[in-house]
Amino acid sequence: MSNWHLQTIEEVTARLSADTHSGLSEADAHKRLVEHGANELIERGGKPPLRILWQQFTSTMVLILIAAAVVSGLLGKATETIAIATIVILFGLLGFVQEYRAEQAMAALKKLAMPVVRVVRGGSRRELSSRELVPGDLILLEAGSAIPADVRLVESVNLRIQEAVLTGESEAVEKDTAALVGDALPLGDRINMGYMGTTVTYGRGAAVVVETGMATELGKIAALIQDVEESSTPLQRRLDSVGKLLALVGVVVAGLVMLIGLALQENLRDMFLTAVSVAVAVVPEGLPAVVTVTLALGAQRMLRRNALIRKLPAVETLGAVTIIASDKTGTLTENRMTVTVIDVAGHYLELVGTSHPHPAPALSGPAVAPVRLAEQPPAIGLALAGGALCNDAALQPDSETGRYAVVGDPTEGALLVAARQAGLDREALLADVPRVSELPFDSERKRMTTVHRLPDDLGRLPEALIGLRAAGLRPDEQYVAFTKGAVDGMLDISSHIWVGGEPQPLDDGWRERIQQANEQMAQNGMRVLGISAQWIDRPEESLERDLTIIGLIGMIDPPRPEVKAAVATAKSAGIRPIMITGDHPLTARFIAYDLGISDDGRVKTGQMLDTLSAEELEATVDEVSIYARVTPAHKLQIVEALQKKGHIVAMTGDGVNDSPALKRSDIGVAMGITGTDVSKEASDIVLLDDNFATIVAAVREGRVIYDNIRRFVKFSIAGNVGKVLVMLLAPLLMGAGAAVALQPLQLLWLNLLTDGLLGLGLGVEPAEKNTMRRPPRNPQAGLFSDGLGVHVLWVGVLVGVVALLVGWAYFDPANPADRTWQTMIFTTLAFLQVGQALASRSGSESFFALGAGTNRTLLALATLVVALQLLVLYAPFLEQFFQIVPLASRDLLVAIAVGSIGFWAIEIEKWLIRRGSGNR
Repeated sequence: MSNWHLQTIEEVTARLSADTHSGLSEADAHKRLVEHGANELIERGGKPPLRILWQQFTSTMVLILIAAAVVSGLLGKATETIAIATIVILFGLLGFVQEYRAEQAMAALKKLAMPVVRVVRGGSRRELSSRELVPGDLILLEAGSAIPADVRLVESVNLRIQEAVLTGESEAVEKDTAALVGDALPLGDRINMGYMGTTVTYGRGAAVVVETGMATELGKIAALIQDVEESSTPLQRRLDSVGKLLALVGVVVAGLVMLIGLALQENLRDMFLTAVSVAVAVVPEGLPAVVTVTLALGAQRMLRRNALIRKLPAVETLGAVTIIASDKTGTLTENRMTVTVIDVAGHYLELVGTSHPHPAPALSGPAVAPVRLAEQPPAIGLALAGGALCNDAALQPDSETGRYAVVGDPTEGALLVAARQAGLDREALLADVPRVSELPFDSERKRMTTVHRLPDDLGRLPEALIGLRAAGLRPDEQYVAFTKGAVDGMLDISSHIWVGGEPQPLDDGWRERIQQANEQMAQNGMRVLGISAQWIDRPEESLERDLTIIGLIGMIDPPRPEVKAAVATAKSAGIRPIMITGDHPLTARFIAYDLGISDDGRVKTGQMLDTLSAEELEATVDEVSIYARVTPAHKLQIVEALQKKGHIVAMTGDGVNDSPALKRSDIGVAMGITGTDVSKEASDIVLLDDNFATIVAAVREGRVIYDNIRRFVKFSIAGNVGKVLVMLLAPLLMGAGAAVALQPLQLLWLNLLTDGLLGLGLGVEPAEKNTMRRPPRNPQAGLFSDGLGVHVLWVGVLVGVVALLVGWAYFDPANPADRTWQTMIFTTLAFLQVGQALASRSGSESFFALGAGTNRTLLALATLVVALQLLVLYAPFLEQFFQIVPLASRDLLVAIAVGSIGFWAIEIEKWLIRRGSGNR
């Protein structure tokens, strides 16, 4: 690792054979370009489109669907073949589009890293593509410049760089050129460096390029993104395992049916088709279709809640989430510096409703609720006016949002916004006290001073500047200088404090109280600025001495107002939120405490994580909920450690620095408004409103979807078990005349009605009452866990036994050609599964408590199934087609009555479950 930040400018230039005045020669630059390669991110290891397409058609469930289509074709069933083939094609194309789009994360990253740059070559300035930069190049920076490579600063004039995309820190960083001390300094503390992908927001400077292309910090992130392997979702893994199990069972059962038939001397070709039909009956062909439709409908509902789903399986995975690992800046916070506290002698004013775990000690008096400026002491207005006048930013109104966009430094913009909220307009103030001179901010003094001419008639001053009238000015003091900056440095050059409308000596007691207030506000994660005034008789008089401190202004990137409730909801649902940020530990701890993410305030920094072994890190992630000053690699390590502990992790973020962790997590959630293209392309879900609360709504939707998929599996496989038992046991119960209890077409028809229509109805069941009041399901649990397997077995046995007994009752050994017994089994199975579907809407709530109207889709489809079954029974042209006989009214009523047994049996099971829960 090249610790450029630890080296002096002379050491850097000597090591790179660079020149801080004339730059590299063209010949030298060309030679280095050949040696180091173009300054661009290299895409490697991406999947070609054909490979992505092939992978969509090789999962177990899709292969089973293809087999089912082939079998249907062999049976001459063109309709079933076309329907299943259509499902396969749609399923495959949908997966292809989603995965192909995910591969575009690198393209977005490369786009971010290719600005045009001003460079000094051979003593002359020129513009060229950043691709042509080489180590040792001298580049020029100014406000608005994109940093084109990793650079070591050699000149800094009030230079500030916005590094949020890499560090997550919302405030622009003040830059310096001096060498630093400390081997493990995180990126956010390397104030003499600039990094590819960041932006200059203020000032100007010059820098020497030290790393290009994949050797840059952005390049390292690109490598992390490409190294992260795509992992299948819990749903995909479970469906794949279920598919393999059912495929095996289907082959075994088909073999048994064929052997039994042949033993009873049935025709080989007929038994082969029957055996294949039984194998198809075992597999719920409708499962991929139901899953796809259910996920798609869920995605539509989530889009209405401002969550855009980029990968359909992610919808279900949300329901299994146990950890939400969130970036701070722009996700939990508003990503805009905001004045939250004004602290003057005598008053402590909170401007926004941010709760403080330990309220900062006011210079005097308790905190007061924000009220109109006219009702505040004059010092409050004077502090706000001073902050607005000693300021180089501007506000640009946004007609759409009604807010003001800050042009210039975000910290200065926050002061202007606070002043405007109090009715103070900077331009109007400047009209009353115009600026005539200034001392610009620099990183050594850490303050800025502006000089303003006072009007001849002090009575003309606006109310906010009323304090200046009572200052006891001498006739020759016609100017006021406002200074804002770091409080510690300001105390060294101040002699007075503004108390009760006039300057009073700054004694040791006041100094101690100011220092305490400054330290406490800083511990609460705030950036603190002191505001001071100085009265002088001419603009060129010595400035920044014998100042009068007016007050302290504390600001922070505040939490989003809706996030606190969302965090509480997540916790009630058994989901643990954690914060992972590149920001300062104090700021991170305050925001996490304020939002309820952490109760103990324990913070682990990136430096601390570097000292931990893999085992220690896995132990740490179970206990600590705040991580600060972390790099993209740290974020990735934290996510992987959580996954190794068995957690399903949703990672939220908006910056380039979040992208590797977004891609590696089980669910990557990017911000749609503030998020970079890179973070969006690496994610599974994009929040269109950047609202953390939307994630919680999405989790709820995910749980509903998984519940519905389990409902379908429970319903479909139990019914299929019943059909298989009928096919296996009918010959044993009724003899040779019943070698084939159901014809192949009858089996396929029942599967179409049940797995297809009724299954789709179960796939749109609304959320149950306790959806967000129960813990997440165990990520390791199988699809048949929590009693589902037992339910499938006993209901399947019940369905099979009831249908067999009905067939046995109607079977006439003396007249085996009479197909009434077979028709009764066929019809009874249809009604058994209609009742089974209606009762399967909830695992514990009664059908009658739920109300028939709460899932009108299922009710309509159940009615349609009954109508279609009656059509098959009584339409003359279908009699031979399905090889059945029309049933007499009495027989139909028997089939309906016996068919209702499934409904009542499941309702009794649910009553027992409710009774058991009540007793517990």
